[in-house]
Amino acid sequence: MPLIKLDMIKGREKEEIKRILDITYDVMLDAFQAPIGDRYQIVNQHEDYEMQILDTGLGVSRTEHVIVFTIITRPRTKNQKIEFYKKLAEALNESLNIRKEDIMISLVENTDEDWSFFNGKAQFLTGDL
Repeated sequence: MPLIKLDMIKGREKEEIKRILDITYDVMLDAFQAPIGDRYQIVNQHEDYEMQILDTGLGVSRTEHVIVFTIITRPRTKNQKIEFYKKLAEALNESLNIRKEDIMISLVENTDEDWSFFNGKAQFLTGDL
């Protein structure tokens, strides 16, 4: 059940944001073999001065269309991660013409015991899931 958080600068159309979410979900299902319906996505939109996503010495120039993906997920293999990064960048570029240079992704790994979905219970630990 990856929790996917997207940070972007304000100004995108509602339909484009929905499409970004759909593409991200589809790529996640494929690359991580996540269950269908396992969809937790949050979009945060910021003023342009609230996001400083600079080059880290790799020669990348970013635009005001940068999207930062933070994905909290159970541990994945190196190959799953590589596949996810590549497929997401390609799909967003091909479908929405988002520059690959404007796509930044960070996977944050956790385990089932790190989740409570409601009622202050750890559903994975109590056997509810």
